[in-house]
Amino acid sequence: MQGLQSGEWKPGELIPSEIELAGRFKVSQGTVRKAIDEMSAENLVVRRQGKGTFVATHHEARSQFRFLRLVPDGGVPHYPENKIIEVKRLRAPAEVARLLDIKSGDSVVFIRRVQSFSGVPTILDDLWLPGAIFKGLTAERLNEYKGPMYGLFETEFGTHMIRASEEIRAVCADEVASELLHVEKGVPLLNVERVSFTYGDKPVELRRGLYLTSQHHYRNELS
Repeated sequence: MQGLQSGEWKPGELIPSEIELAGRFKVSQGTVRKAIDEMSAENLVVRRQGKGTFVATHHEARSQFRFLRLVPDGGVPHYPENKIIEVKRLRAPAEVARLLDIKSGDSVVFIRRVQSFSGVPTILDDLWLPGAIFKGLTAERLNEYKGPMYGLFETEFGTHMIRASEEIRAVCADEVASELLHVEKGVPLLNVERVSFTYGDKPVELRRGLYLTSQHHYRNELS
């Protein structure tokens, strides 16, 4: 975990073999295998048959859909199109600061975007990111980047999301949601508030999403 956190092994890179790690930490190969099994179960690393164990990356489809829980009714999950509405720097309101574990008034990057499936606006996302980590993040850069947003965060800002905590409730569309999602005011939406964490259980993203579920549903697998 310390090797991942320090960047010794970067996302997508092959980590040393079990034999090498056993020698490095002066433990048995079985102990190393058990540790890697636990990390694999937590989606920190990915085992590939005949190739070895790799640090998980958001550039893999498997990882992308782990954080995207809205799927089409009766269809195959696919990644939405992004439209960035605005990006600006502001001082963190008290509630945002508390959830991101920073000081009230610290710099944060605010992003508003709409995600569409097959051209139909379906998700309105508001995101807050710690300004100290995401220096240089602009609307232009987000629009230029064609992969998943978490992939950009990983590649250009060295921030890999490893888990998230969500709270979900039903709400009615307000004027902003009505305009951006092209629905009547008062239409029922799913409000998903997420805090995402990187290594060391450090919160690095607050996201409040409004989901239109007329043709989609939120799917979670419990195990």
